[in-house]
Amino acid sequence: MTPLFPEPLPLIEGMLARRTTNGPFLPGPVRREDQHTLMRVAQAAPSHFNSQPWRFVLIENPETIGRVAELAGQSMTELIEAGLFFERYRRYFRFSEAELEEKRDGIHIDHLPGPLKPFTRQVFSDAGLRVMRQLGVPRKLGEDNRRLVAGSPLLLAALLDRTEYRPGELSGFYSVFGLGAAMENIWNAVGALGMGIQFVSTPMEIPRHWQSLKDLLAVPDDLELMAVYRLGYLPPQGARPSIDWSSRHRKRLSQFVYRETCAQPEAGEFTSGFGEQIRAD
Repeated sequence: MTPLFPEPLPLIEGMLARRTTNGPFLPGPVRREDQHTLMRVAQAAPSHFNSQPWRFVLIENPETIGRVAELAGQSMTELIEAGLFFERYRRYFRFSEAELEEKRDGIHIDHLPGPLKPFTRQVFSDAGLRVMRQLGVPRKLGEDNRRLVAGSPLLLAALLDRTEYRPGELSGFYSVFGLGAAMENIWNAVGALGMGIQFVSTPMEIPRHWQSLKDLLAVPDDLELMAVYRLGYLPPQGARPSIDWSSRHRKRLSQFVYRETCAQPEAGEFTSGFGEQIRAD
């Protein structure tokens, strides 16, 4: 009997090879048919009662992208300058390959400007923050972030329909779950199109910048802006950002899977034949 999907492995391999793009994209526009392919795979995601609560804005106007880039850069500068970024996220940072291998989660900062390398472990301390300010690191990171976003040929805003998205009710969870599934479909599809994607997270860290972004996109009262991403075609391997990290490791089977009850971790290693491919940036 001929299987329904005779070659499922390339799909699984593609999912396990998923990457986040920290660097720049090629400057050319994203083909309209590729944009619509991404919208089609998002549309195919599951949602509660087939409610399809997601909405998307495809943004190509250079002036709009430039303004989003300014907000992203300003937000990054403010977050680093005030120490808020490190205060909020320090528990995810690993400072050596050995620590990353032990924890198998978080991110390893493996690329720093020369003057900061001696302060790798102290970078989140008050002393490290003072050094970064003296070296102009917050402004440098803000400008790097602005340029990355400004050089992206396509931005994607993800929104939820507020008639479905009602925080505090089950509908709120169902809606976020559905949008997450839609975005995961997009994230897994970009590689097949020769594209990359990255979450533009910094504006949402500062409420006034996030409101400015909502005003820029003319988000109506019946929609809730949830996230913004930058997309484009991938260039050959280029230079890394000033401060960059790797996040290849994934938890071992026994660290996140249980058998029958939460009292019994799953024993052994992966037996699917894809164990070594679970690492992805």
